[in-house]
Amino acid sequence: MDLDLLRLGVPLVLAAMAALFVDRSTAARGLQPPGFVVLPGQPVAGPVLRRVLATSALAVVFWIGVFAPLSVIGVERSLPNRIETAQLFQLHVFFAAALVIWFVAGFAVGRGTGEGLAASWGRQFGLRLGGLGRELALGAGVGLGAWMAVLATLMAVGSVIYLLGGEELLPQSPPPVVAMVAALPLAIRFAISLSAGVVEELFFRGFLQPRVGIGLSTAAFVLAHLSYEQPLMLVGITLLSLIFAALVRWRQSIWAAIAAHTVFDGVQLLFVIPQLLDLLEPGASGPGPIG
Repeated sequence: MDLDLLRLGVPLVLAAMAALFVDRSTAARGLQPPGFVVLPGQPVAGPVLRRVLATSALAVVFWIGVFAPLSVIGVERSLPNRIETAQLFQLHVFFAAALVIWFVAGFAVGRGTGEGLAASWGRQFGLRLGGLGRELALGAGVGLGAWMAVLATLMAVGSVIYLLGGEELLPQSPPPVVAMVAALPLAIRFAISLSAGVVEELFFRGFLQPRVGIGLSTAAFVLAHLSYEQPLMLVGITLLSLIFAALVRWRQSIWAAIAAHTVFDGVQLLFVIPQLLDLLEPGASGPGPIG
């Protein structure tokens, strides 16, 4: 089989299988939206078409945002010389669009669930509003603590790798993509941190975790970050995802996880990596090319 066809086909097949699994798991866990339910004596076509539409939207976003990085493993790639602002948020737009399509197909059908659409959205994605200020403050503290936990873990794992003679496996600089983003203007870096905190938590923890569990939602989160192309970084990403997942399980909402994720990314993009780049190459963290 042609290697390029295999690189394209495998992520597509995995994305379709993942979307079907989420659909089945959603039904099995009693989370099926009313718009997907076939009522006795009612036409079957409407619920089936809505369910197919929602599942297809999930398959597309799984393909683009989760499994596509598998197609470039081992492929030499060069970073573009220019980054358009819109490109920085494309994946988050796809994730958000998939959730909106799924929700509209499942709930905006006038079938009546005893609550408004806003309340249904909040319940489906873990956006409980009680004690919002407390949840955000708690999450911000966890986000700062997560930096210490991830840093300590990476140092410990890196030390073991070094002692075992695998020094060449250790990253010598931040991932190229992260380094490029860290060189962008302050406002854009802040917007990226906020977008990641809100959209990624909505999708991976608010939507996926209740439907497929912590293990599979964490696996999807890690796969979505394969573009970093540094295995050691994936250890930190896995730990980070588990921290956010535990926070959601504990608090029974995603607000604290949103704050933790935003703070973690903000510390990384606004302070840590720019300082690291300046140490490695003075002036490297200045404004980068952007459209």
